[in-house]
Amino acid sequence: MKIGITCYPTYGGSGVVATELGLELAQRGHEIHFISYAQPIRLRGEEPNIHYHEVEVSRYPLFDYPPYDLALATRMAEVSQLYDLDLLHVHYAIPHSVSALLARQMLANGPRGRRLPFVTTLHGTDITLVGLDRSYLPITRYSINQSDGVTAISNYLRDRTLRVFDVKKEIEVIYNSVNCDVYRRCKNSAERRAEYAPNGEKLLVHLSNFRPVKRVTDVIEIFDRVRKKVPSKLLLIGDGPDRSVAEWLAVQKGIHEDVLFLGKQDQVEEKLGVADILLMPSELESFGLAALEAMACECVPIATRTGGVPEVIEHGTSGYLADVGDVDTMARYAVELLNDESALQAMGKAARAVAKARFCSSKIVPQYEDFYRRIVERSS
Repeated sequence: MKIGITCYPTYGGSGVVATELGLELAQRGHEIHFISYAQPIRLRGEEPNIHYHEVEVSRYPLFDYPPYDLALATRMAEVSQLYDLDLLHVHYAIPHSVSALLARQMLANGPRGRRLPFVTTLHGTDITLVGLDRSYLPITRYSINQSDGVTAISNYLRDRTLRVFDVKKEIEVIYNSVNCDVYRRCKNSAERRAEYAPNGEKLLVHLSNFRPVKRVTDVIEIFDRVRKKVPSKLLLIGDGPDRSVAEWLAVQKGIHEDVLFLGKQDQVEEKLGVADILLMPSELESFGLAALEAMACECVPIATRTGGVPEVIEHGTSGYLADVGDVDTMARYAVELLNDESALQAMGKAARAVAKARFCSSKIVPQYEDFYRRIVERSS
């Protein structure tokens, strides 16, 4: 199939999921066309069957905010016509599904009069934050209902969308996935660990875009408690608005030399593959992709019991869950595990077993392929 994919190309879950899905589909022989204002962060430009089409937004003095959604719709229609795409798959409802809807209408009224179906995947903040803004709610509901197919990354997100938006469209749940061949424990783990923990300290890690919803200061609070009981280091992967707050908190607590801010990283599996525990104390996660990637690397996740996270982590088996803000409990779970190497390794292996059994790309990508075929057949 020839598939157009649009996502936010920045360092965030929806863009990562969309890019990884496109790469997996390309490896399975599909022709993938990414359409966005910048090349997605995990694309390196050398992959076979992958094409990237930049959306150029004209900047006129008339516009305080250039109309990206209109430029995107135009580019979607152009690429679809030039490369004879079978469908568009947009990740994040606002504004991508609206742009896809406009592109579909443009092509239907064009010289060939073709109907190009589009699929919308809901990821979380497009529903839980942006879509609930009263100024966006009607258009979000409309674009979801007008989609030829809609998927959500968790049962939690599907149910919330149906309830809050009063959506009439059927929403199919297709979980996020992880490439279990790429995300795994590093073979030379001891050598790589020494780069960050030269004296044999335990390694904790946090991976996010450092937005307030990720509660990065809670990560610092948890680590401060853990470090008092267990010699350890903290790796912080990513960047965003709350980074400076976290940096200052680490300084104030006198632990900044043991907190390593690594910034944005392309190959996060190399860091997860040597770490012992992932901390994910988010206010809300519709799925928790970072936790899944850690699980595949035998890095035990300790996360908040919120949103779709309990669909990924089985408490006490493949990780631990606690209430939002309960840094004491999360720290206690970490200390207990780090003080019992056999229990830590056993839970790490159990976490990878769950990732392989339920969330590997080899199991999830065929679900998307089947969904695409049904949508195309229904639209022809």
